[in-house]
Parts: sequence; structure tokens; C-alpha cells
Amino acid sequence: MNCFAFDIETIPDIELGRVLYGLEGLSDEDVAHAMLNKRMQATGGDFLPLHQHRVVAISVAYRSASGFRVWSLGEPDSSEDEIVRRFFDGLAKFSPDLISWNGSGFDLPVLHYRALKHGLDASRYWEMGDSDQSFRWNNYLSRFHWRHIDLMDVLSGFQGRSRAPLDEIALMLGFPGKLGMSGSKVWDCYLQGEIGRIRDYCETDVLNTYLIYLAFERMRGNLNSAEYEAECAKVRASLVEDGRAHLQEFLAAWEG
Repeated sequence: MNCFAFDIETIPDIELGRVLYGLEGLSDEDVAHAMLNKRMQATGGDFLPLHQHRVVAISVAYRSASGFRVWSLGEPDSSEDEIVRRFFDGLAKFSPDLISWNGSGFDLPVLHYRALKHGLDASRYWEMGDSDQSFRWNNYLSRFHWRHIDLMDVLSGFQGRSRAPLDEIALMLGFPGKLGMSGSKVWDCYLQGEIGRIRDYCETDVLNTYLIYLAFERMRGNLNSAEYEAECAKVRASLVEDGRAHLQEFLAAWEG
């Protein structure tokens, strides 16, 4: 296996908000509040347009021939362009299958905008077969190809009315799901300087995504029952070896 489950966490792009709405001189918190209020007035909800998000964390669960590992890209104080560059550099280096939950609808479009903003090289990701013929019929961009599997999209049969939340599907399968935090709390955590907590939360989300992927692979015949259990055992062993507190909490919830 050579797959790369990923998840991102974002906050309002304060720099863009100041420019869009003429909010120079206001604090970051006040700019974000204004952006969210304008969105609420326009749509009835405060979820910002994707180009108004700034990435503060990208977490990955990487299964390769050498084993399994989960981590967050960069360091807690890394800049956004560094974090996003590391994501696309990983694709260029390993060409893994990408696994996500709503990656087509949220994570990847946000990463498109941020890579564009920072002038990053994402050429391997955008490969459509011009330089590598193997990407002509299986690339990251085509919805019905397998190089990127958006599990939410695939499991819903590509029907919006059939989509389900990551947390509920994880719980349905006996996985831990959300552990005391949700994406709606990311901005508040960021304001309080709790970037480590955001990265920990993102890592547990990506673990849920990867475990659902293993169940999906068993369902479609790419893993038999023994192979599925062996893959789950690899994840457990990796979490034990890693030793970080949030991963031990995840493991305890999974085994409990």
C-alpha cells in the first residue's frame, strides 16, 4: 500500500478580509468577526467561502511498504506556505493514493487557492498525463479516478443527499470519532495560542479517515478479513510506539 490520508484545519484569512471589506486598523479577531457576520447575513450561515480560509494544520496518515505513521506537516510555528508546500512536495516525492473525507469539496479546493497565493509548485498534483502517461487514466483531479478517494463522495454514491458526517460513520464502525473537539472550535483555539491542540485534533480526524478507508478496502475486496485486521493492528502498534497523549486517548477509545 502507498496511501496518504489527509485532513486540514483552517481559520479565516484575515489578510484577505481586511482587503475585501476595508477593515484596516481592526484587530484580527474583529476582522474575523466581521467576515463571519457578513457571511451570515448573505447566506444564513457563517461558513466562509473556500478562498477565504487560511490553512493552519495539515495532518497525514501515511501507509507505505515500510509501515504506518501519523503526523502533522511542519512545526507548530511553521508558516502556511511551508505547511502547504510540504503537502505538495510529498505528492511529488511519493505519488501516493490520496484519501480524504470531503477532500474534493473542501480540503483540496482550499489547498488549490493557498498554493496559488504562495506561488507553490504543485505540478505533480496537477499532472493529467502530459508528462506521465499513467496519470492520463488515473489522476488526482478526476472525480471517478482512484488516485484520490474522497470517501464521503464515493460512499454517498456521489449524491449530496446521501452524504454523512465523518464522526458518525467512524462511530458506526466502532472507531473513536471526534474526541472533545470539532472544526467549529479551531478559530477559538487559534486565538488562544493552542495550535498544538488543533494539530492533535487534526491527527485524530485523519486516523478516523484512514480506518474508514481500511473498512472500505475490505468491502470492495482489496483486503480480506485477515488483511484488514493486520492493517488495523499496524495502526494500533504505531500509536503505541508513538506514545503522544492524544494518540493514546484515541487508542483507548478505540479499544474500549
